[in-house]
Amino acid sequence: MKNEKKTTVDRRDFLRKAGLGAVGAGATLATPLVGPAQADSENADEKLKARYRQTDHVNTYYRVNRYPG
Repeated sequence: MKNEKKTTVDRRDFLRKAGLGAVGAGATLATPLVGPAQADSENADEKLKARYRQTDHVNTYYRVNRYPG
């Protein structure tokens, strides 16, 4: 019995090999997605301008969710 060759894969061996394969595939796929970094195109005045506008749909959202108005 002990001289028989092992033909099945243990669970630990399977998980170890599957994990290594996933790491290798992830590294291969992630490499081409990395690009050069770009600087922010807004100047100081554009960064400080007001962006929030209380429009009709915002007022409806507040009313439906019972925010104090």
